[in-house]
Amino acid sequence: MPAMQRAAEVAARIYEGIPGSLLQKWRPAICPFDLLIAQVPPQSTVLDVGCGSGLFLGLLAAAGRIRSGLGFDSSAPAIARADCMRRRLPEPARLAFVHRDAAAAWPDGDFDVVCLIDVMHHVQPAQQRPLIETAIAKLRPGGTLVYKDMVRRPAWRAWMNRLHDLLLARQWIHYAPIDQVASWIRGAGLEIVHEPRCSMLWYGHEILVARATAPGAGRPPA
Repeated sequence: MPAMQRAAEVAARIYEGIPGSLLQKWRPAICPFDLLIAQVPPQSTVLDVGCGSGLFLGLLAAAGRIRSGLGFDSSAPAIARADCMRRRLPEPARLAFVHRDAAAAWPDGDFDVVCLIDVMHHVQPAQQRPLIETAIAKLRPGGTLVYKDMVRRPAWRAWMNRLHDLLLARQWIHYAPIDQVASWIRGAGLEIVHEPRCSMLWYGHEILVARATAPGAGRPPA
């Protein structure tokens, strides 16, 4: 069975009957979750920034891939859906969801993996680099940053992405050039180990996977 179909079936099962979850059931058709899941080392602790309704953590937990996951998002309805989904899982205690804006204090603790999936384009340009730096600071030594966002080129794909967010989120998005994001990540001392790009339907995706390979990489100075 194709990975996209498997993800779609899992999403349909764990969100069945939860009001407002139609997008979660269809999102595996437009987001490369198979590529993203493969970047998360087995039995990791995961922080999902801007987790929305919790789909990525739900897929990871349903597959038994992670030890624990914590997601936070600025949308209270999305977090409520995520918590309903969590209780459907065989081991619901593996996941936790918190209603919190990324501009507020982040949850305590360090993590093996920090994910920023389709978050950056919702962030004002002046706050994009601080967001990356804060995410990196939450990594344990040797941890992994998983970044995904929408493409800026070709222009027609970028405009389809923009139309999607205007219709669903009612936001005018702010693309961050992928080369600039990569520069911020390297500047924090991480090594980019994987940077695939892919398209699904009319959506284009840019992915950066980076690891803190040097001791103290990503940590602010004491």
